[in-house]
Amino acid sequence: MTAPLPRDVARRLPHAMVRLRARLRTESAPRDTELTWTWPQMAVLSRLAQDGPATISELAVAEHVRPQSMAETVSALLAQGWVVRGSDPKDGRKTPISITEKGGKLISSIPVMRETWLEAAIEEHLSLADRRTLDQAAQIMERLADS
Repeated sequence: MTAPLPRDVARRLPHAMVRLRARLRTESAPRDTELTWTWPQMAVLSRLAQDGPATISELAVAEHVRPQSMAETVSALLAQGWVVRGSDPKDGRKTPISITEKGGKLISSIPVMRETWLEAAIEEHLSLADRRTLDQAAQIMERLADS
């Protein structure tokens, strides 16, 4: 069996990643909240929980979106009480955004739901050989992302 061409892998991989991401999103959606949320909002909450306060400009750069788009995302998070605006004591022009306790609780629940579903799906649908291959693929994807 010959190795697939890089262009063939490059065409197939994003499609598979999008499909898995969509499924993970469905399986890890907070079902016990009456509030609506979007994937970009969850990405911003995750970033703030992990990296700490950031300005809208910093978040836009980190998430690879326009500042205007990030401002809309942050506005929705502010309205739902998941983040708050702060002030920078060193530079009054900057307005760092911080995650609230409510936002932190929400964001910390998502990986548990995601991993629970994924673990069950892997156990139910994949052979031991498939599990090894998938583990290797995850390692390869991490290397590719860091290249």
